[in-house]
Amino acid sequence: MWYHRLSHLQSRLQNLLKGGITCQALQQPNFKSLFPIAIHWHHTASKSLNCVWQQLEDHFELQYADTVMRFDYVWLRDHCRSASCYNSKTHQRSLDTASVDLCIKPKIIRQEETTLFFTWPDGHVTRYELDWLMKNSYEGQKQKVIQPRILWNAEIYQQAQVPSINFQSFLETNEGLKNFLQNFLLYGIAFVENVPATQEHTEKLAERISLIRETIYGRMWYFTSDFSRGDTAYTKLALDRHTDTTYFQEPCGIQVFHCLKHEGTGGRTLLVDGFYAAEQVLQKAPEQFELLSKVPLKHEYIENVGECHNHMIGVGPVLNIYPWNKELYLIRYNNYDRAVINTVPYDVVHRWYTAHRTLTIELRRPENELWVKLKPGRVLFIDNWRVLHGRESFTGYRQLCGCYLTRDDVLNTARLLGLQA
Repeated sequence: MWYHRLSHLQSRLQNLLKGGITCQALQQPNFKSLFPIAIHWHHTASKSLNCVWQQLEDHFELQYADTVMRFDYVWLRDHCRSASCYNSKTHQRSLDTASVDLCIKPKIIRQEETTLFFTWPDGHVTRYELDWLMKNSYEGQKQKVIQPRILWNAEIYQQAQVPSINFQSFLETNEGLKNFLQNFLLYGIAFVENVPATQEHTEKLAERISLIRETIYGRMWYFTSDFSRGDTAYTKLALDRHTDTTYFQEPCGIQVFHCLKHEGTGGRTLLVDGFYAAEQVLQKAPEQFELLSKVPLKHEYIENVGECHNHMIGVGPVLNIYPWNKELYLIRYNNYDRAVINTVPYDVVHRWYTAHRTLTIELRRPENELWVKLKPGRVLFIDNWRVLHGRESFTGYRQLCGCYLTRDDVLNTARLLGLQA
């Protein structure tokens, strides 16, 4: 009986707080008389600190930096950063999570300035800075963008006048490399100029920021329009906008293109910011955006040409988002390689086709198309998880080389240079 009354009183108190009752008012005798059962609120206020917290039956509640956060007690014990629980040199957990009592609750909670101390039943003390809890809470992460980006159409990108990076600066200075990576992270594409037109120099360029990802196409690929592989890319035909390797379980993260020679006409490269197009869908038809982020599709690559025999299958939705903040991080769009749709029932299929059409219309808007001419000495890096590419048909002899890069390593290089990635 007393527990139900306590829950009722807590609910009343929370509603009053939402209505503007201050924590100082809670201490007044007439207010205390309304709540004969103690509800342990704690309040700290100063010019630089405003913190309210309470210990509830199954979780700890903290209001700080204009955010209400809730923490499970097992989580608070599991994330202890004391020397016996966490190795600060290796940044790895030492505590055996399976040893933590799933019904654990702190015996004592106290606050000193910006630090909270939790004393557990066995006497172990865990300390947390308020800013650390804010940064690492679910509520804090919901407000945080993992990867800052500038979404663009052709006009936006051209007006930004994003500078290319010189080959020597890219290779020899951290400043040049950092500027390149900053542009790449923001826009999903970046250029390096004055690169010697050889496969060896292109490889050297790529290795500056990442390990090269070896795939069924090899480590460095070099191709002309001789149809030496079972792929439309190895022809002179036009290619519609698409992302590569959708038929991999993890599509390649970054691709590098260098046109070593072209004796003919045409062959311009098409670039479209898939995230910009997806954002338009989100604004105009949010239910279609959601459907594209939930329906899993198979993509397939079957090759039997010469000595190359491959059968690759990748599965995933067109749009991939982080579930906690709804941030888009990967678009998997390739109408050439999409396999038979057999992963959802018929009534969902038609709604998916409608959503796919809406996205395709955005991707094909002329104002969203950025056309560039690749030429010897100019190397293009593309975020294959974001930017779609294609090309117009061409005539004559054309040589391209390039490779795929491991996404983790590119982002690792960016973080080591102080960039958010």
